[in-house]
Amino acid sequence: MITVDQARSYYPADDPAHDFDHVLRVAALASRLAALEGADAEIVRTAALLHDIGRAEERATGRDHAVESARRARQILAGQPAERVEAVVQAIAVHRYRNTVTPVTLEAKVLYDADKLDSIGAIGVARAYAIAGVCGQRLWARVEPGYADRKRQQTEHHDLTAEHTPVHEFAFKLSRVASTLFTPGARRIAEERHAFMLEFFRRLEQEVSGQA
Repeated sequence: MITVDQARSYYPADDPAHDFDHVLRVAALASRLAALEGADAEIVRTAALLHDIGRAEERATGRDHAVESARRARQILAGQPAERVEAVVQAIAVHRYRNTVTPVTLEAKVLYDADKLDSIGAIGVARAYAIAGVCGQRLWARVEPGYADRKRQQTEHHDLTAEHTPVHEFAFKLSRVASTLFTPGARRIAEERHAFMLEFFRRLEQEVSGQA
């Protein structure tokens, strides 16, 4: 439905954590999961290639990037079979971690899972620190008891502030990503990635405190 080169043209190179490399990793994971779970490979791949095209709009206006990406995907795919376009649009619209609507179709679940897998493990840690560098965050800071629960109760999140370090991101979000996944294949992949993050942040605290 769309080529890699066509998709690439919709992504500005100004976001180290959500650049086109991220898109390609998600597309590869999504294709892998589609084969494992029996999802429509073309729908999944197309949705993966277009799932973040609304991020620039979100940064500029605050508009939900999933909603904006879905809207733009419908325009880009105009002329394709309507039912397949809607399948792509539906998957993109509900791929966020903070979804208010649960993915229903298998293709939507696969896209969600592929996108979330790219936020954990070694690549997840690397992305968290890429964002930290852009935002001037510290490498490490102690996470106060109850921080994650308080954060979830907020109606607005300020994850890009200097006070919200990658350690806070792990406590608030990354440590819980694996439990939100839908497909058996994704949950299997997540086990090792989750274990890596636990060990990384445990070791980081030891080194920060001079214990290792």
